[in-house]
Amino acid sequence: MKTVLPLGDAAADLATAGGKGASLARLSRAGLPVPGGFVITTDAYRTFVADFRDELLQVDAAGIAALFAARDLPAGLAAEILAAYEAMGDQAVRAEAVGAEAAMAEAVGGEVAGGGVAVAVRSSATAEDLPDMSFAGQQDTYLNIRGEALLDAVRRCWASLWNPRAIAYRDHNGVPHDDVALAVVVQALVDADAAGVMFTANPVTGDRDETVINASWGLGEAVVGGQVTPDTIVVSAGKITQTRTGDKAVMTVRTPDGTHERPTPEELRHAPVLTEPQALELAALGARVQELYGAPMDVEWARSGGAFAIVQARPITAIGQRVEEWNDSLKGDHLWTAGNLGEAIPDVMTPATWSFVQLFISEAMSASVLPGFDLIGNIGGRFYMNLSVAFSAARALGMQSRLSAIEDVFGKLPPGLDVPLLTASRWEIVKGVLPVAVRVRRRVRANIRGLRPFLATAAQRCEELRAAVAGARTGPELAGLWTREGEPHLVTACRMLEAAGRQGGATLVFTRDRLRRLVGDLDAEAMLTGVNVDGELASLGLLTGLGELARGEITRAEFARAYGHRGPHEFEISMPRPGEDPAWIDAQLAGLRGSSVDTEALLARQQRAREEAWARFARRYPRRLARTRAKVRRWNAVVRDRESARSEVVRAFWVVRAFAVRAGELTGHGDAMFFLSREEILAVLHGDETPLEQVPVRRATYERYAALPPYPALIVGRFDPIRWAADPDRRGDLYDARGGGAVSGAVSDTVTGFPGAPGVVEGVARVISGPEDGDRLGPGEILVTTLTNVGWTPMFPRAAAVVTDMGAPLSHASIVARELGIPAVVGTGNATMRLRDGDRVRVDGERGTVELLT
Repeated sequence: MKTVLPLGDAAADLATAGGKGASLARLSRAGLPVPGGFVITTDAYRTFVADFRDELLQVDAAGIAALFAARDLPAGLAAEILAAYEAMGDQAVRAEAVGAEAAMAEAVGGEVAGGGVAVAVRSSATAEDLPDMSFAGQQDTYLNIRGEALLDAVRRCWASLWNPRAIAYRDHNGVPHDDVALAVVVQALVDADAAGVMFTANPVTGDRDETVINASWGLGEAVVGGQVTPDTIVVSAGKITQTRTGDKAVMTVRTPDGTHERPTPEELRHAPVLTEPQALELAALGARVQELYGAPMDVEWARSGGAFAIVQARPITAIGQRVEEWNDSLKGDHLWTAGNLGEAIPDVMTPATWSFVQLFISEAMSASVLPGFDLIGNIGGRFYMNLSVAFSAARALGMQSRLSAIEDVFGKLPPGLDVPLLTASRWEIVKGVLPVAVRVRRRVRANIRGLRPFLATAAQRCEELRAAVAGARTGPELAGLWTREGEPHLVTACRMLEAAGRQGGATLVFTRDRLRRLVGDLDAEAMLTGVNVDGELASLGLLTGLGELARGEITRAEFARAYGHRGPHEFEISMPRPGEDPAWIDAQLAGLRGSSVDTEALLARQQRAREEAWARFARRYPRRLARTRAKVRRWNAVVRDRESARSEVVRAFWVVRAFAVRAGELTGHGDAMFFLSREEILAVLHGDETPLEQVPVRRATYERYAALPPYPALIVGRFDPIRWAADPDRRGDLYDARGGGAVSGAVSDTVTGFPGAPGVVEGVARVISGPEDGDRLGPGEILVTTLTNVGWTPMFPRAAAVVTDMGAPLSHASIVARELGIPAVVGTGNATMRLRDGDRVRVDGERGTVELLT
């Protein structure tokens, strides 16, 4: 049994060295400039965990860390690892003695003095970088490790095979935990002055004649982790065809005890990292890597002393595959928004999810049916709403004065944006809208009577339906169960949401506006809080439940039953719900334990602010007090009912997920069900496998769109997601195919948006790309992100303030921030592009501004 192999050893294959180790060994044997080192094989890992392997799936993240930390490496293995490490130092010394090789020794040999050569210790799993999925980043890497600290780093790498992120990813991709083992790659750390990523085919357009290089200063972690906007260089046919110098605000550097992010010196921040000859030299190395593998490659590189080193290479998936086009923006010149429901459905949707979302919209927003025009659309797999329909209807009905309410719901439109209207005549629109309005009014009046009984029984009904789905034994039996019971429950839930949202008419919009005119923004927002007092606000339920679970007041099973349906991806049925993902719950509990702020304390503080605001109102408007309190109670009830009904729709989507998963199990086609419509799933359950022929193309299409950055919040006209993503000057707030766009003034250091929740606070901005990166948000930092939904709620108590690109006064971020008394500015359009990780900012939630201080 081999436990340590030289990095270039021919025995370093996938089973022995893991994906990363096998790839590096292949590169090294081919003579490419790979930093020297060795691999601690999967046999060493299996030996280490042999006596506690059965416990690994029975404890939480903290328990797993304790299991590994409590055990020393076997003496023989530790000695073998340290001997291989010491040999690396000897090799570096010998290389430095050879003048012609000194530059490469500096580039790939690390430092020898001060406790041994500095090394990178990288996890390398056997389920990593497979042809149809990439596990890159699921396990841990440790940089600038020296001496006997290497043994602890190896042990922590092994433990990271069982971190919540890695467990969830394996569960999502159907990889059995017992099938995975971990090797560890130990390499001389490149003391890089620059680093980045290189794609030997354009990952956005699929063009195999283009090499795309991303480059930044320092070590490569700032690029891979998305903390900087790197330089982008495109090379084709031996020539540079495109360059863009990025704003490289931070850089990762080595420190005596590891690595650290620090601000990039001002003279380097906007300076190009690579010269033209260096970019061409790097592209030539990429061509050698691609030739070795026979496929387009994703290559991580570093530069030191003028010499390049290759530190990783993996195939680029989904290049050149046949794909479909999912793009409703091609239907006409309309204004599309991702606001409101786009925040609740933030992901690129699988075809199955889109199919069920269409059913949801048709029942929960039946007023969206305007003959000949679509109020909702699928643009590159993402959910959008057609505001041209709403604007045209308002104009046709003489309700232009009410258009401001649209911004309260869907977010602010840029000044000067000319909204394209429908080509239909006023009479055609009126003729289409009025019958729908009458029908919806009658339907809401009928359904509102059933809202309370529905909310009282919906959770138990979903438990029963999921149990029945799990008990189905044949495809036809499952199809019949869905048709008779599953879909009718989903439809009822959707109709109840429609009724709950419309029961107050314009209450949600106009009560807030009137109150602000009477007492100002600060007191108005305080008076409107307390939604959670007379009954649980569903948007806060997940946070409340986690707090109860952390304090031992409820069990995990009770938490799963009450709150397990809510999460950051709750509409996407291919994603596990928190209630079926123990790793997600562990990660949220760890975040709560790491925060010094208690949710109950935040709610109590806001209660005091609310009482003081009401007291001031009573002194100023004593005759209006009773009537205003009644209106606010009505506001709170409408908000609470709307959020409760939405929560039950999401719970019904858990039943939908259970149905799709069980369909895959009974038919033997697994996750292929996520790439079929609901009608096609039923057909397959009845024995017709014809729809399955479309799965490979749809899967490739989904992966292509999912690899792109989130599209602009507002889209005008025909939009090509691929070309937009390839444009280095793209905007994330607005795309206008007409070539004009919003009228904007001079760029300032102030970002503006909606006042989401009042208060002024200064702090460090932490730009978070997705909820999975929420552990990067430290207590007292300012959360800056594209959007939030209920799955982000557990982060809010740690945040000093919240700033979002998307959103409006009635969006999730605004409602939850107001209840917790956290300042918020929402709907800024471009905060994530204007603000950088680590910037110091002042957030004014009353004025709706974010001022850059440093």
